[in-house]
Amino acid sequence: MPNFLETRENGKASGSAESEPRSEKDKMHLFSVRNKGRKRVAYFHDPCIGNFHYGPNHPMKPHRLALTHSLVVNYGLEEHLDVYRPHKASQIDMEKFHSKEYIKFLSSVTPASLPEFIKMGVPVQQFNVGDDCPVFPGLLEYCSIYTGGSLDGARTLNTGSHDIAVNWAGGLHHAKKVEASGFCYVNDIVLAILELLRYHQRVLYIDIDIHHGDGVQEAFYLCDRVMTVSFHRYGERFFPGTGDMYELGADCGKYYSVNVPLKQGIDDHHYLEEVFKPSMSRIMQVFQPSAIVLQCGADSLGGDRLGSFSLSIKGHGKCVEYMKAYNLPLLVLGGGGYTVRNVARCWTHETSLLVGEELSNELPITEYFEAFRPDFTLYPELQTTENQNTRQYMESIVRYVHENMRNLMHSPSVQMHDVPPELLSVDALANDDNEDLENSSPKSEGMYGADEMMMDVG
Repeated sequence: MPNFLETRENGKASGSAESEPRSEKDKMHLFSVRNKGRKRVAYFHDPCIGNFHYGPNHPMKPHRLALTHSLVVNYGLEEHLDVYRPHKASQIDMEKFHSKEYIKFLSSVTPASLPEFIKMGVPVQQFNVGDDCPVFPGLLEYCSIYTGGSLDGARTLNTGSHDIAVNWAGGLHHAKKVEASGFCYVNDIVLAILELLRYHQRVLYIDIDIHHGDGVQEAFYLCDRVMTVSFHRYGERFFPGTGDMYELGADCGKYYSVNVPLKQGIDDHHYLEEVFKPSMSRIMQVFQPSAIVLQCGADSLGGDRLGSFSLSIKGHGKCVEYMKAYNLPLLVLGGGGYTVRNVARCWTHETSLLVGEELSNELPITEYFEAFRPDFTLYPELQTTENQNTRQYMESIVRYVHENMRNLMHSPSVQMHDVPPELLSVDALANDDNEDLENSSPKSEGMYGADEMMMDVG
């Protein structure tokens, strides 16, 4: 496999796997391919992301991102992508949503120092680190990488240089302002949405992870510039226990939180035709967003280690295809997914959909080829469970969504009090050194904090 960090000239790799590490000055831009008539897709990936480890027996495996990227490269999809290594998000970036105390804790805690924190009386329990969200080596760097990819994706869309931005490492939707939750530490989605709101009056967030997107909903619960829509399993004490269809938002944000609580076993047809499309078509008509963030958690696939839906890889991808067809700036993120080989298959397939390429069912030979045994295919038949969602139940949910959309007579009018300076394109950013980036990037100038943004609505 060619080194991801190589540049390309005349269609041939101009580097090698043994090339010197890229300098800070030019590490972001890797290569650019322009295809007329196609969506311009920016793809963010850091080759270090797959090396982090939550610990033995933990279901969250960052290594799935290495498998995904390997398939993307070996299927030849990078030829249709503009591939970038993202900047690492700074602590200041993270504090646009999270509390300083929480980010300071993440920046200083290590597995070795955690007992000392406890002895010193640091209230580590309030930060919710533990079995689900362990302290592991390189924790803050891990958060910086996946958050940086989502922020760079949002900025790329803001510049207009690309139509779609992809960060499969992102999508960690459970993290709260002052605590970790559900394997998530920093909520890259909230931070990316805040960045998009600097240029877009209304942002639509869609979550197809099997778990409710509680952290994102909570962040924008009082806001009418962000509509959060979550399709998830609900009931029977399924994590996180939120996402009832009657959670609608409050104050200015009433009716801007949309929840589609489903029971186990839902399949492609019922998910897409009976629930997803009827809900999203009405939401798009009423809310009229100017940008979309789509969280593509792959734990809604059949046979997932922690999931209980019956979606196929192609069925999951139909949601991506459907939202892409609206031709709005689209930020595509990862999320959950705990059967690693199927996560890689799913996100590779969805990358192909975003660039308009059809892939062979026969997997290419990669360094991770044995992980896909016994069938070595992209679209295996996944394990399913009985669909417990009756037609009457699904119709009642969609009807409730439509009724609530009627309460939004029109999309909200927004006065853009903050007019940001012109953004540099990602290509221009690649040619600046760190000092120039700090001085010229709009990320720290005129940026709303999360609390300010949620208050500045109307």
